[in-house]
Amino acid sequence: MATCCINPSILSADFVNLEAELARIGSADAVHVDVMDNHFVPNLTIGLPVVQRIQEISALPLDAHLMIADPDRWAPGYAEAGLASVTFHVEASTAPVRLARELRDRGAKAGMALKPATAVEPYLDLLPEMDMLLIMTVEPGFGGQSFLDVTLPKIRRAAEAVAGSGLPVAIQVDGGITEETILRAADAGANVFVAGSAVYGAGDPDAAISSLREAATRVFAQR
Repeated sequence: MATCCINPSILSADFVNLEAELARIGSADAVHVDVMDNHFVPNLTIGLPVVQRIQEISALPLDAHLMIADPDRWAPGYAEAGLASVTFHVEASTAPVRLARELRDRGAKAGMALKPATAVEPYLDLLPEMDMLLIMTVEPGFGGQSFLDVTLPKIRRAAEAVAGSGLPVAIQVDGGITEETILRAADAGANVFVAGSAVYGAGDPDAAISSLREAATRVFAQR
């Protein structure tokens, strides 16, 4: 049975009290950190100095999602900061293979993200260079959006390609993940789930994480 990972996004957390907010998700598998530069996406969040500080205080591994222009230049710095996983957008990278290798050389897992309208097939040959493939299930840039069911066939094709390759590449989904939509995403083949509003919008974020994990695990058990 597939292993389910729940990575809450601090995009929905209280940025003034991040240390306390991290303590509320102790049962998570990793902390998903959304880095936006107001160029690649129309929003601005945090950059490397803040992420470095989060890395210093977090008891959980950090999973960075870089929604930035020129990740070939900036992404390696996040790996050097000690993050467990660094994901860049293939639409923004000019040399994704080289960048993935740089991230791995610096000790981080390398992730490649695709926007909802970006086809996965042109990038399947790159799977040996990756540890994770992130299929965006909303348009990147803002939290609180609704899950796009149009991405489900792409998730399924990606998962089938990974299974056929025999490579240990995780399939992550990000955007609109709830106790209801996680069922469809898990059935399509995703096994790492980013949830922001569904976790931090709950009265008990840790309980919300458990509910999401149980929902996905039920789907895995039925396969």
